[in-house]
Amino acid sequence: MEHLKRADERVHRAVAGELSRQKGQLEMIASENFVSPAVLEALGTVFTHKYAEGLPGKRYYGGCEFADEVEDLARSRATRLFGAGHANVQPHSGSQANMAGYFALLEPGDRILGMNLSHGGHLTHGSPVNFSGRFFDVVAYGVRESDGRIDYDAVRDIALRTRPKMIVTGASAYPRVIDFEAFGTIAREIGAFHLCDLAHIAGLVAGGHHPSPVPHADVVTTTTHKTLRGPRGGLVLCREEHAKVMDRTVFPFIQGGPLMHVIAAKAVVLGEALSPGFAEYGRRVVENTRILAETLAERGVRLVSGGTDNHLVLVDLRDRELSGKDAEGALERAGITVNKNTVPGETRSPFVTSGLRIGTPAITTRGMGPDAIRTIGGWIAAILERPADEDAANRIRRRVGELCAAYPLYAELAAPA
Repeated sequence: MEHLKRADERVHRAVAGELSRQKGQLEMIASENFVSPAVLEALGTVFTHKYAEGLPGKRYYGGCEFADEVEDLARSRATRLFGAGHANVQPHSGSQANMAGYFALLEPGDRILGMNLSHGGHLTHGSPVNFSGRFFDVVAYGVRESDGRIDYDAVRDIALRTRPKMIVTGASAYPRVIDFEAFGTIAREIGAFHLCDLAHIAGLVAGGHHPSPVPHADVVTTTTHKTLRGPRGGLVLCREEHAKVMDRTVFPFIQGGPLMHVIAAKAVVLGEALSPGFAEYGRRVVENTRILAETLAERGVRLVSGGTDNHLVLVDLRDRELSGKDAEGALERAGITVNKNTVPGETRSPFVTSGLRIGTPAITTRGMGPDAIRTIGGWIAAILERPADEDAANRIRRRVGELCAAYPLYAELAAPA
């Protein structure tokens, strides 16, 4: 980064600091991951210069032959990976992918049935502070208080009573398998569209470690980061019958020019996800998360739903005098990065919360396996038991540094001086 260092020392210093942070800490935010060097290279290419409004073969600008090539690659790889009829890879984020899915099939004021945010849903599933809650009439479903799992009979009852025009599935903090077939059956029974937000578990679905929503949903949206392990961005999959309206909704209704350097990186990661090694990565994520859940439970840490089937665990701190915000800070001081999160039945502010969301995708990418996961689980439990113990935090932070050194991240990228 010599050019950056000469041109802007302050930005260079921030980038260097972030690289050092990522190398030396345990990244356990469930929605974060590390991309391959090839994806990093694609993000830094000259495609960042190119305007390419429209679609391959139907652009509003000249000079798009190579832009067409990488976008066609990304689209074809996405449909092949997920078995979908059509793909649009232009959304800049998962939220914009969801916006496109809504406005392609609905009108403002139409009713949607989405998962309650504090029960594991996402802002774009109907939160009143989000566009989804402001443009649409929202009804929510949640999880059972008894076991923290979705009650599909209750969802059906709500759907029959409220008659939404769209049922939204997927979650940002639900640690169990989602029965997309059951949701699809409910949607068909009431004549509703089914949109699945696959963002968190897209990589697990791609690797065959979670049932796919594609056969059961009209539209499937996802981010390309998280478990898919690609650049920050979104994409939309849909049935062929919705292809034209979906493409028109992404552009020109939602967005202008696509980010071609990001689309090039999406093409790279979708190619990586089609390789046999990616399925093995997904298997290890699920195994590591199960071991983490077992380790925490053995140490008396309370988990929503009692465990996990996927890439994350949701810790419920209501049985101790500790907020999610304070727990997040205590773990950060020990070199373990997680995020505070609401839990079902939440009574605290979203800025404080009563829970933690902890995931293994990023540390699995680094190569950590069962032994390391058990050690990490023990560290997390120790910090949660004594969150104000600075000596313990410092001891664990030193051991975190040693563990990270044993599983180096981007060894070819030395932290700049």
